[in-house]
Amino acid sequence: MSNPKAVGDETEAKIVATLIADGYSVSVPFGDNDKYDLVVDDGDRLYRIQCKTAWQNKAETIRFNTHSQTTRDGSYHEQTYDDVIDAFIVRDPGRDQLYWIPIDDATEQKMELRFEASIDHPSINWATDYEFDGEIP
Repeated sequence: MSNPKAVGDETEAKIVATLIADGYSVSVPFGDNDKYDLVVDDGDRLYRIQCKTAWQNKAETIRFNTHSQTTRDGSYHEQTYDDVIDAFIVRDPGRDQLYWIPIDDATEQKMELRFEASIDHPSINWATDYEFDGEIP
């Protein structure tokens, strides 16, 4: 499945199914005009979620976009999700794993999640720190 829209739809469907199975109420905004893909209700709070599909960057990392890319009137535009979402939920299709990344933890443009490294550097975003285990952090 190499069609980007189909890949995104599959990611969103798997995220919705997982959240519902974990007991959350999930709402999908009507149309494609909102910066968030889902609204997740944990009974106390609503979370605006942007769904992303990761790709393997290197053997020990995956990467995902932390900005939107659009073309309007023939011009290319990039926009961050600051102040319009609460978190990313990222699907790693190769590992069949979801990651919950709060918007405040996200880096600009692209973010890498690392599985292993020979050193433990403060700038490393460890994948295990963001694994979604059914509990919203």
